[in-house]
Order: sequence, then structure tokens, then C-alpha cells
Amino acid sequence: MSTDRNPSPAESDTLPGRAATIVVADDEWIFRASLRQLLTAPALVIKDVYGVDVGTGFSVVGEAGTGEDTVAVVEATRPDLLLLDLDMPRMSGLEVMRALGGVRGTWRTIVLCGNIRKSELFRAVQLGVRGVVLKDAPTEVLFESILAVLVGRRWLDRRLVADLMETVSTLAHPSNPAAGHRPFGLTQREREVLTLVVAGYPNKE
Repeated sequence: MSTDRNPSPAESDTLPGRAATIVVADDEWIFRASLRQLLTAPALVIKDVYGVDVGTGFSVVGEAGTGEDTVAVVEATRPDLLLLDLDMPRMSGLEVMRALGGVRGTWRTIVLCGNIRKSELFRAVQLGVRGVVLKDAPTEVLFESILAVLVGRRWLDRRLVADLMETVSTLAHPSNPAAGHRPFGLTQREREVLTLVVAGYPNKE
């Protein structure tokens, strides 16, 4: 499910007028190969089989099997989208996001994971991840999440909504916080901003 409001045309982006470029980062070769095959299928085939209109389709411009390689591939290719596994060797997915945080770029990131802890989910959002999709989700959900993120929305697997809302609620209303205590290292203002981000408000607001 998408967690965004319905943004106005001024707030949202549009799909590129070409095949959207994607980097796939996962330590399992077979999973990467399966994703590449899915993503590079002709747009008409994707629409006929999965019922999702992906416009001009996708182009996989890079792959990586480790966190370190992911950083290098993204810096080299500057894709529209990074599909990132959390459990990567040599650098975790979250460490990859931190490393790329200081790199100028316009790509967006969707985390693909078998499962994710509440603390990881919060950190992923804090680090700028635009979507979180569980690996057992239907294929059409993956395509829908990619389209949503490419046009400026956020996407969160419906099974994770309760976990994220519980975490945000805890951050926004900490019980008896000690003086000067900053849950997850955030100030009160930063917690308010995170709450708005999760609610789907654009960066300007």
C-alpha cells in the first residue's frame, strides 16, 4: 500500500520519458537474476501478465552482491531507482544508505527484505528510503511500488504499517523521557518531521 496522500501535480514527479534505470543489490545471485528478468520484460508483457502499466518500462543498469559494490555501482550509474536488500555482506543495506547519503544524486531507494525489525524500519525511513517491500509480496505489488516511488510517493508493505506507526507514536509521545533524552538520537523537532514524512507530506511541507 502507498502511504502517501494523493499529491497534486505540482508536488509529484512523473515517470521519465524513457525506460527507468534501476540498480539491483542483493547477495543472492538467483534472486538478482529473477528480478532482472522481471524488470526487463517488455512493458506490454508486464501489463498483460500482471495488469500493471509500467509506461516505457525499466532498464537494469547495474547489479551488486555486496554492500561495498552497491555503493560503487550506484555512484557510477546514478540510476533512477535502487532496489536494495538489507542483509548484505561487508556492508548492510542501512550502511549502504548512510554511505550514499553524502553522495549527490537523484535516485530513490526501495528496500526489499524477507523481514525487517521495527528499529531497522525506522532507520530505513530516517535514512531516506522511499519504499519497503517484503520479498514474498506478489510481483504486481513490486511493480506498483516501483511506479509509486518513481513518481514521488512512498510505499510501505501493508504488513509493516502497524510496526512503523507504533514506532512513530513512541517517538512522538515518549513515556516519561529523562531530561535531555533523545529517543533514537532525535530531537523533538526531528521526531515531528519524521512523523510528517511517514504521513506522506512532501519535503517542502
